[in-house]
Amino acid sequence: MNVQRLRHLVKHTRMVSSLAGNPEDLLIQSINSKGVITWNRPNVFNAFNLFMIRGTYQQLQEWDSDDSTSLVIIKGTGDKAFSSGGDLKAVTDSGRKGDGLHVELYRTEYSLNYKMGTMKKPLIAIVNGMALGGAVGLSVHGRYRVATEKAIFALPECSIGLFPDAGAGYVLLRMKGQLGTFLGLTCHWLKGKDTLHAGYATHYVESAKVGELEQALLELKNPSFENVDEILNHYNEKCQIDKNKPFSLASRQEDIDRLFSGNTVEEIFEALHEDRSEWALEQLEILRKMSPTSLKLGLHLLREGANTDLAAVVKLDYRISQGCMRAHDFYEGVRARLIDKDQEPRWNPAKLEDVTPEIVKEHLRPLDDDLNF
Repeated sequence: MNVQRLRHLVKHTRMVSSLAGNPEDLLIQSINSKGVITWNRPNVFNAFNLFMIRGTYQQLQEWDSDDSTSLVIIKGTGDKAFSSGGDLKAVTDSGRKGDGLHVELYRTEYSLNYKMGTMKKPLIAIVNGMALGGAVGLSVHGRYRVATEKAIFALPECSIGLFPDAGAGYVLLRMKGQLGTFLGLTCHWLKGKDTLHAGYATHYVESAKVGELEQALLELKNPSFENVDEILNHYNEKCQIDKNKPFSLASRQEDIDRLFSGNTVEEIFEALHEDRSEWALEQLEILRKMSPTSLKLGLHLLREGANTDLAAVVKLDYRISQGCMRAHDFYEGVRARLIDKDQEPRWNPAKLEDVTPEIVKEHLRPLDDDLNF
C-alpha cells in the first residue's frame, strides 16, 4: 500500500528543519559548454529546499540565455533518489512561524516548473532513484526524462493534505484515459519501465549505463535536439526493452477509465463501491485514507485544467498551495505521516460531504502575488 511505502521511506530519512538550505546542497558545473546541476542532499534523499530551488531556477535562466551553454543535465546525488520532494517538515515549520520562506519556496518552485517546460535548449533529467511529489514536477516538464530500473515516480500529496502540484496536473492530464486521475488521487507508485509506459519518462536506460550516457552527452561536439535524440535513443535501444512485457496497469486501464471518470470525488467513490470487485474496493479503501479536501482539490485541478497550458496550471497550483498553507490538513498530514508517525491523520473536514464548494473556492482565490508568465 502507498501509505506503507511512505512510512518505510520516512523511517529511513533523517528529518531536517532548514528550509533556507546550505551551499553544498546544490552542485553546479559547466563541462565542455554543457551545464550539470546536481541536487546534493543524499542523507535526506535529495529533498529540496529553497536554496536548491532558487539556485536551479537562476542557473537555468542564465544558461538558457547564454550562447556558450548548449544543453543542461539535472540529476540527484547517488542512486537512491533524484529527489524525495520538498522538505515538508521545514515547510510546515515555516508555515507555523509565518516567516515567509514557505511562500517563497512554492513561488520559486512553480516558476522553475514553468522554466523547465519552456527551455529553448535541451534539458535532460536523469531519474536514477525516486522522484516523489514536487520532484515529479521538477523532472517531467523538460523535453527529456531518462529513467532507470531504480526510478520511482509517485505523487503522495493527497495522503499528506496537499494536492498533485508542481505542474504535475499538466502531465497527468495528458496520460492515456483516466490514468492521470488514478495516479494523482490514489498516490500509486510506478517503477522502472512503468514510468516510461505511463509517460513520466521519455527514455529508459540501465543504471549501470548512466555514467556512460552522461559522458556521451557531455562530449557532443555540436549539441542539438536532433543529436540529443540520437544519443538517448541509442541507449534506450541498447537496454533491450521487452516490448512484449505490458505496462503493469495495462490490464486495469479499462477499469481505471470507467471508475475514475467521474466529475466529482463522490461519483468516483460511488463507482468504486458499486463495482464491488476486489481491485475496486482496494482503491476505495486507499482513497478513504486521503484528505477529503485534497481529493477534491486534486480532482478540480485535473478536470479544470484539461484545456489549459502549463502557465495556467502552475498559476493555479500556487493559489491552491497557499490555500493549503492557510488550512488544517497539510500540517496534520505532515504531523501524522512524518513527525509523530502515528499514521492516523485527523482530517478536517473528515468527510467528503463536508468539503463544501466554499472550502474549495477559498483554496482557489486569487492572490496579491499571483504568478504571471
